[in-house]
Amino acid sequence: MQKNTTRRKVLKGAGAVAAYAGLGLGMPNVVRANDKVVRYLGTATTMGTEIDKKLFEDTGIKVQYIPVTTDEVTKRVLTQPNSFDIVDTEYFSLPKLVPSGNILGMDSKRIKNFDNISSTHTLGEIGGKKIGDQGTAPKKVFYLKDEFSKEFSSEPTRWATLIPTVFNADTLGIRPDLIGRPISTWAELLNPEFKGKASILNIPSIGIMDAAMVVESMGEYKYPDKGNMTRKEIDMTIGILIEAKKQGQFRALWSDFNESVNLMASGEVVIQSMWSPAITAVRTQGIPCIYQPLKEGYRAWAVGFALSAATKGYQADVCYEFINWYLSGFVGGYLNRQGYYSAVPSTAKEYMAAYEWDYWMLGKPATQDIMAPDGKKLAGAGEVRDGGSFEERMGGVACWNATMDENRYMVRKWNEFVAA
Repeated sequence: MQKNTTRRKVLKGAGAVAAYAGLGLGMPNVVRANDKVVRYLGTATTMGTEIDKKLFEDTGIKVQYIPVTTDEVTKRVLTQPNSFDIVDTEYFSLPKLVPSGNILGMDSKRIKNFDNISSTHTLGEIGGKKIGDQGTAPKKVFYLKDEFSKEFSSEPTRWATLIPTVFNADTLGIRPDLIGRPISTWAELLNPEFKGKASILNIPSIGIMDAAMVVESMGEYKYPDKGNMTRKEIDMTIGILIEAKKQGQFRALWSDFNESVNLMASGEVVIQSMWSPAITAVRTQGIPCIYQPLKEGYRAWAVGFALSAATKGYQADVCYEFINWYLSGFVGGYLNRQGYYSAVPSTAKEYMAAYEWDYWMLGKPATQDIMAPDGKKLAGAGEVRDGGSFEERMGGVACWNATMDENRYMVRKWNEFVAA
């Protein structure tokens, strides 16, 4: 699918989003010995100029971005481990990355807030209750057997695969003003009522999970594990998508963050796969947009930091300093105000006003206007966050982004859908 570059112009703020398109931020091309510069591989959607400024003020560390797509992050780790110091990647990528030996086990003893990491990751539960773990739930791939291991450990060890940073429970975004009626199920994505007005995410590993949520909600099939389909299940799922596409259901298949924002903001699309900061970006333009809670639950994701196996000595020390700063609260509070969840909620709380914490984390009605990090209004007094509290939203997780055993076959079939 060819991207319309004008769609990149939609976002004119929303701090973290700027990093995705802005990405050099004036960083030097030449790194001198003992400069505190971190070569950062990732999509950079959880970074931004305000974060960079604060990082440099507090630590003297500068970030040199290597901006790529989600799939390209994995390719770079597998093929060019010497080209970065730290990688920002998703837990669902770990079954592909860990066997390569190109990322190190992360030393939990060097992470100041390791014991304060959310139980959603370490135990797979929230508020003492188990949450859905279909797919690559963080708890399944949280530990390695040792620092250089290429195998996951089912028991806690000193060595973490990733040091988690942010996570969320994803659902469909809708334009309530253009739909004009309640939406309560994933099945609506393929409702002929929205023919030519729907869109799905064109990242195979994630898009097929959204498709599986739709297929189950339509009553077509119940998957034993939506995150690890058989070839027969993949064929069936992709077949349903291809038929819908041939019927003209999809206005577009988006793979660029800003593209998803513009599709929704322009009204070209009224229902689609969406990410929380994209909802934020639409709302800050004064356009109604809801991250719709659905009865079947959410598809969750989580990201974190790991070091390249080539990152050693002084450079490793700088990376650990960067990670400890990242988890110390400023970034968590900043990103929580975009709808993300910090992996260390206790430190994020210190950087949020009480009314912000109540709105974003406790699901309470706003007692005053809720503002985005760039100062634009997101919600007015009396409004409640879409989906409610942290415990309600994460407690409603049905599955996590995943890498399937049949991943190569799945990607091939997904590409047939894209080409159909």
